[in-house]
This record gives sequence, structure tokens and C-alpha cells, in this order.
Amino acid sequence: MSARWLLLTRLARLGDLGLLLLRWVTGAFLVYQSHDNILSAARMDEFERFLAQFHFILPEIMAPLCVWAQFLCGIAFILGLLTRWAGLVTTLVFVVAVWMVHWPQDFPGWWPALILVFLGILFATVGAGRYALDELIARRIPNDRHQAEAAAPR
Repeated sequence: MSARWLLLTRLARLGDLGLLLLRWVTGAFLVYQSHDNILSAARMDEFERFLAQFHFILPEIMAPLCVWAQFLCGIAFILGLLTRWAGLVTTLVFVVAVWMVHWPQDFPGWWPALILVFLGILFATVGAGRYALDELIARRIPNDRHQAEAAAPR
């Protein structure tokens, strides 16, 4: 048996497609779970009371900040736009969620927020992949390091 078959190395060619699908499903989830708070003042008030219950400081500010962060990061993941920034923001939001809300729960209670922490880390470190607006931007904006190397005397 060859290592190629044992390790399924040919699947690596589909890595960018895997990132695209993971970005889409993560982004759709974030948009889905936050849109109702954006569209309904009553739902935003409910979320503000939820945050107050868990002793968040300034829940009247934190509620819209958290909701808009999730919504905009969801859109960013779907489009593959500023994906690393969206990953950092998502990581921060859900680290706070685990710490402030889910900490006293058992592991299954942590799971959804914890997965979003690690998805945020993944997107922040790996980026969006080939099928993303980030890739189009990277092609249009020259890399500063490469410009410096090209301009340096030889």
C-alpha cells in the first residue's frame, strides 16, 4: 500500500474548497444567530438582559457590539473578505462567551462557543483560501516585502 493511499494526500488539492465550505457554513451560522437581534429591538433588549444576567459590564453597549460583530464576521466569512480579521474578532467574542456564560456548564454546553473560538483561530491563521475576495485583493495589492526587495539595489 502506498503512502499516497494511506494518507489520502490527493485530497490536499481540495483544501481551498474545504475552507470555502467551512467559511460558508460558519458565516451562515453567525448571520443566522445574530440577524434577529439586529432586526428586532425587542430581541436586542432581550439579549441585553441576558448579558446583564451574566454580569457583563455595560450590557446596553456590549449587546449591540457583540451582535454586530457576529453578523459582520458572518458576512466576512461568507465573502472571504478580511477573513483573518473576522477570525480574530470571532475568536475574541467567543472566548468571552465561553468565559462569561458557558464556564459553569458541562463540556457539551461549551461546545458550540468553543468550536467558534477554534474556527476563528483557524481562519485567522490560515486565511480564506483561494476562493475568496481576500485572494482577489492580494493579487491586486502588491506585497510590501516584495516591493522592497524589487527596489533594493543588487
